[in-house]
Amino acid sequence: MLNTVPLAQLPFSQACENNKQPILSLLTQWFAQSNHVLEVGSGTGQHCVHFATHLDHLHWQPSDQLTYLVNLQARLAHFPLGNLADPVALDVSQSWPQFTTQVDAIYSANTLHIMSKPLVEAFFAGCGQVLATQGCVAVYGPFNYAGQYTSASNQQFDDWLKQQNPHSGIRDIEWITSLAKQQNLHLQQDVAMPANNRMLYFTR
Repeated sequence: MLNTVPLAQLPFSQACENNKQPILSLLTQWFAQSNHVLEVGSGTGQHCVHFATHLDHLHWQPSDQLTYLVNLQARLAHFPLGNLADPVALDVSQSWPQFTTQVDAIYSANTLHIMSKPLVEAFFAGCGQVLATQGCVAVYGPFNYAGQYTSASNQQFDDWLKQQNPHSGIRDIEWITSLAKQQNLHLQQDVAMPANNRMLYFTR
């Protein structure tokens, strides 16, 4: 069936447009030897379209909660790329999908500060379940260091997040790395990104 939703009417994130190229520059290095990438929390789909277009050696699997799949699928219908799969429903707190192709890379952007702490724990547990033995994980977003904000704007953002949902909030990098280590994932790089965000790269 032909897509009937005009691209201009679909949800759009200016932040995704602003950060997609800096993120791509790192994924080009980090995912150079990967084959099958699972994106957790694909949102508007802007990232997966951009990355699949420029990293054509990768099979890119978008995912998100069921409620967001209609709009996500509508955007992907405008970009019929051979290496970009149809999105799948993934709630980190539930059983993760079984993939026919082994997932050797996982990518997620601007999700861990939206999730509650139990959901962040579930995210890493899920990564541990579906990721290949020699796999890697790349996570983008704001983080605190030794319990301290890296900027005044991040503190303001954290206050806003908690007003929307008291269970959300910017997470401490030390806690994140400890959760990763429980899944035999070790932090290899921590890169400063635009707008006081970070890009974390873990490998097994």
